[in-house]
Amino acid sequence: MPIRNLIVDGMLSGTGIRDADAGGYVDPNEVGLSAHLVKRIAKWVFEHENAQYYNFADKAENERLDQEGVAITRLIRGELPRTQVDYFSNAEMRKIAVI
Repeated sequence: MPIRNLIVDGMLSGTGIRDADAGGYVDPNEVGLSAHLVKRIAKWVFEHENAQYYNFADKAENERLDQEGVAITRLIRGELPRTQVDYFSNAEMRKIAVI
């Protein structure tokens, strides 16, 4: 089975997880994540959308959201070990390395 490539991002109207190969967003419930992590992603996406409505004006909130996005990326890697998972910061409009 080929390795799947996913990108965690909080884009407005997204699901929090993008398919890097096929494009578009995927439903976190359908990629094999735990119910706890799916809820955490949904909460993070909601908070991220609020930050976007204010044009990412609060730098401290943006950093907190990015830290949570990085944490979510690591958790997804742990739950889906055969999946490449990267993080994209919408506030900074760039991919952030996650080790």
